[in-house]
Amino acid sequence: MKSFPIFINLIRKPVLVVGGGDVALRKIDMLLRADASITVVASKICKELQHYQKSKKIIVKIKEFDESDVKKSILIVAATDNKKVNTLVSKVAQTLNIPVNVVDEPSLCTFTMGSIIDRSPLLIAISSEGNAPVLAKFVREKIEALIPHSFGKLALVMGSMRDIIKGRYETTQSRRIFWENFIDHPLVRQFLNQTKKLTSQQLITLVKKSGIQKKQGEVFLVGGGPGDPDLLTFRALHLMQRADVCVYDKLISKDVLNLVRRDAELIYVGKERDRHTLPQEKINQLLVKLAKKGMRVLRLKGGDPFIFGRGGEEIEMLMENKIPFQVVPGISAANGVSSYAGIPLTHRDYAQSCTFVTGHMKDESLTLEWQSLAKPNQTIVIYMGLLALSQICVELIKHGAPKGLPIAVVEQGTTSQQRVVTGALSNIAQKVKREKLKSPSLIIIGNVVQLRKKLNWFN
Repeated sequence: MKSFPIFINLIRKPVLVVGGGDVALRKIDMLLRADASITVVASKICKELQHYQKSKKIIVKIKEFDESDVKKSILIVAATDNKKVNTLVSKVAQTLNIPVNVVDEPSLCTFTMGSIIDRSPLLIAISSEGNAPVLAKFVREKIEALIPHSFGKLALVMGSMRDIIKGRYETTQSRRIFWENFIDHPLVRQFLNQTKKLTSQQLITLVKKSGIQKKQGEVFLVGGGPGDPDLLTFRALHLMQRADVCVYDKLISKDVLNLVRRDAELIYVGKERDRHTLPQEKINQLLVKLAKKGMRVLRLKGGDPFIFGRGGEEIEMLMENKIPFQVVPGISAANGVSSYAGIPLTHRDYAQSCTFVTGHMKDESLTLEWQSLAKPNQTIVIYMGLLALSQICVELIKHGAPKGLPIAVVEQGTTSQQRVVTGALSNIAQKVKREKLKSPSLIIIGNVVQLRKKLNWFN
C-alpha cells in the first residue's frame, strides 16, 4: 500500500480548483457533494460552471493561475489541459504542504480521489493508486450493486443510537457484538428491505423493546479452501469477519488469514510432522474454553474440515459441552488443487472412480489397501503423502500397478507458488527430490494425469 486512505471533512472548507473544463466540472461536482467552499481559477469556464457561478455554488476567478491563488486553501485540484500549468500548481502546493491532485498525472499528486460509492453517511472509496482508474470504476460498479441505498438511512439510525448504546454496554467488544446483532435483527432486515414501513424512531423503539442480548459463545468450523482466497465461500467470509478469535492450522495461506477480522485474536495450532503446536485433544478443549467465555470462535482449517481435517472430532467435543456451532464446507485440496493443475479427477476415457487417502505415516510405515489402490481405471488422491512418496510408488508397483502409470505431485496448489511435477511411478520420486518439492503437496495418481498436457491453464 503506497497511499494511505483517509476521509477528510471539507464542509465549508476552502478548496481551490484550477481549470474550467469538463474534467474540472467532474471534480467540482464531487467536491460540492462534500459541501466544500470552492474557488475556481481558469482562463475560461464551461456553461455548467457558469450556471454554478450564477447560483453562487462556486467562486470563479477568470485569470491565469499564480502562486497567490493558493492562499488559505486546504486542498487543491489541478484539472487543466496544460501540463506546464498543472506542474506549477503541483509544485506550489507541495512547497506549501497543501494536498494536491493533478488529474491523470499520478506523479504530480500527493493525494488521489477514489471511485466513490455514496450511501451517505456510508461512503466507500476505491483506488488503484492512479494505476488503473478504469479498473477502480469497474470494482465500484460491482460493489455498488451489493450495497442497498437503504444502508445510508440505517447508518443514520445507528448514529442516533450511539450514545444510548455506549451507556448500556461498557466495553468495546460488547458494543460491537450489540451492533452486529442489531444489523441481523429481523426488524432491521424488514426496514432495509422495505417490507415493513417503519420510521427511524419506530425502529429504534421496537429494537429497544425487543432487546438484543449478547449471544453465548459459538464456534464456526470453516473450510479455508486449498489456498487461493477467491475460492472461499460467501458464508466463510461472513463468519471470518464476525469472529472474536481465530484458531488456525498450518495449511491456511497468508492471503486467506488476512481476510479474518483485523482485531480478532489469532491462535496458531498448526500441526506438522513430528511437531504439533497443540495436540488435537488440546485443540478441542481450547475451542470449548474460548466459547464458554462468550467468544465467537473461528476454527479455520485448510481445505474442507471434514476431509482429513478432524473436524468431526472437534464438533463431537462441542456437542458434549453444549456449545453452539456452525460448519462451513470448503473446497477440498483434492478438488481445488487438481483443477488448478489441469487434472480432472474423473474422465470417462480414463477413470470411473476416485479415491481419497491419507499418506500420513506412523512409525515410518504406511498401511493402505494397496491391492485395491493398484486397480486400473481410477484416480487416487493422496493427502500428506510427500514423505512417503517412494514407498507409495514401490507398493503400488508391487501390487500390480504398471511402472509407467502417470503421477503428479502438486506443491502449494491454487496459489501463485504452485509447482507441478509429473512423471511415472518408476521415476516420480527422483524428479520430486531433484525439484525439492515441500509440503503442503498433493499426490494425484492415474491416467487422468496425462490430460494436464492439454488442460493446464494456471501455470
